[in-house]
Amino acid sequence: MPAAAQGQNRPPPPMRPLAEARSQLVAFDAPVFPYRGRVPDTGKPFLDVREGARRGHRTGRGDVLWEDPTYSDRRSLLFLPKGFDAARPALIVFYLHGNGATLERDVRDRQAVPRQLEESGLNAALVAPQLAVDAADSSAGNLWRPGYFARMIDEAAERLMRLHGDRRAGPALNAAPVVLVAYSGGYLPAAFALADGGAGHRVRGTILMDALYGEEAKFAAWFGARRRQVFLLSAFTDSTRDYQATLRELLAARGIAPTSAMPAALSPGTASFIAAGGIERHADFATQAWTANPLRAAFAAIPGYKVR
Repeated sequence: MPAAAQGQNRPPPPMRPLAEARSQLVAFDAPVFPYRGRVPDTGKPFLDVREGARRGHRTGRGDVLWEDPTYSDRRSLLFLPKGFDAARPALIVFYLHGNGATLERDVRDRQAVPRQLEESGLNAALVAPQLAVDAADSSAGNLWRPGYFARMIDEAAERLMRLHGDRRAGPALNAAPVVLVAYSGGYLPAAFALADGGAGHRVRGTILMDALYGEEAKFAAWFGARRRQVFLLSAFTDSTRDYQATLRELLAARGIAPTSAMPAALSPGTASFIAAGGIERHADFATQAWTANPLRAAFAAIPGYKVR
């Protein structure tokens, strides 16, 4: 057989774990914002203020936040850690950053989410969409739309495959289960993503980082319906203590008795609430909670998806 023909028949080299981390800020076709719909609880248009050609949203505090620049950033932060192996079982971590945040300054640098994911040894990709830009607002935007979370996850898998650079990573990412993480004001988009996002079959767990300022019934209903397949970890300061107690009561009414300490493993069926100090810890909770680098600790406790 000619050498050229032999080369054509040679199987492609196997996929290797990534030798270096890869990160990218990407404008999504299915972003959280812009959002031109209505607010579910009130039925009012989200952009309910006009000033000439400008449109804005009046928050519950009475502040007016303008669509540009607060609600016009379509980007998500994508991250694949060093050692990510698409040939092994993998997860997608979907991170909702809370109020007063940007992807670069806060999610990447201050909250150190990519670093903590890489250090955890979890074989997972990170997707962190921009919510309201550097603003005191927890609006869920397009995640208020039924089925939209599934659409975001599907696009994220495609974008992550491109970032990976090998199309053979596509099937693993398309099928990857999701762990939803919300910090602070990220609770609201998280609640709607779980309640009506269309991706319930893919979500394997939810991690709330001082992120429960309402919508307790949605979190309780999600966990109660899928308790044999998912985990719930809620760490908190005094800022959300009362809401945490309400969620525990709702779970108790469903016959679920959560623990009050970080479990050795976040296995399916686990529900754990961790008290982690006073309200003064809230601002740095993503990096200093019940332990230093708490996201690293939580990710490391998820069984079945380790790269090392």
